[in-house]
Amino acid sequence: MLEATLLALGSAGLHAFWNFQVKTSEDRLFTAWGQFLVGGVISLPVLVAIGFPDSSAWPYLAISSLVHVVYVLALVRAYHHGDFSVAYPLARGGGALLAAVGGVAFLSDDLSSLSWLAIAIVTGGLASLVRRHVGHVALLWAGLTAVTIGTYTTIDAAGARKSESGVAYGIALVLGAALALSVYGASRGQLGAFTRYLRGDWRRVSLGGLASVLAYSMVLAGVRLAPVGYVASLRESSVVLGAAAGWLLLHERLGRARLASALVVAAGLVLLVASR
Repeated sequence: MLEATLLALGSAGLHAFWNFQVKTSEDRLFTAWGQFLVGGVISLPVLVAIGFPDSSAWPYLAISSLVHVVYVLALVRAYHHGDFSVAYPLARGGGALLAAVGGVAFLSDDLSSLSWLAIAIVTGGLASLVRRHVGHVALLWAGLTAVTIGTYTTIDAAGARKSESGVAYGIALVLGAALALSVYGASRGQLGAFTRYLRGDWRRVSLGGLASVLAYSMVLAGVRLAPVGYVASLRESSVVLGAAAGWLLLHERLGRARLASALVVAAGLVLLVASR
């Protein structure tokens, strides 16, 4: 159990890390785009070895890849207009909340009374992050990011259930998102600038891409050693780590208060996972 705990917490830290890399980069869009691309290239040999997802899952992969383009665009705008200690917990916590509701609405998932209590706690924690000095534009983009996270999570849950291998689906999704982002960038004539950016900041992009792949792999390794709910709930500590990073590393205003709000969100998410 100790090993699973460390893997889950490590995954949470890596997830917060690659988002922090996007927030603090000179070009957030190129960094996020590059991270998906590096993550896809690193994961490709694994996909070749284990086999591609079933054809029945391909429509879900295609739709989710397109949603990921909107997700990345919203994420980088959220980090441009808002503090990391607000944008990250709102996007991550709100996305998990909407995914739970999406499972009920579209996937026939059942939620107990305890689950709805957990949703109320998460909602309260997210609401407490919204204070007077937080700009409406920042809230809009963070909210849109949460919507995209909830959307692609619901789509991916359905797609993974259509595929024999959830691992294969997850890796294929990273590749699909990288391809969709590349098509979007090419359509805007950004390939040349993107290539130059990668040459100049390849360390940041590579570290972020590696972190995203490792975070996913550590979750998969963790669920082989402990119950899925246990690993998933610990991974939600990433919202706390994001708020703490904004306060301690970026010296953002009201960082301590936001950390307290993130703790409420994380507690609600843990309860939500545990109640299933």
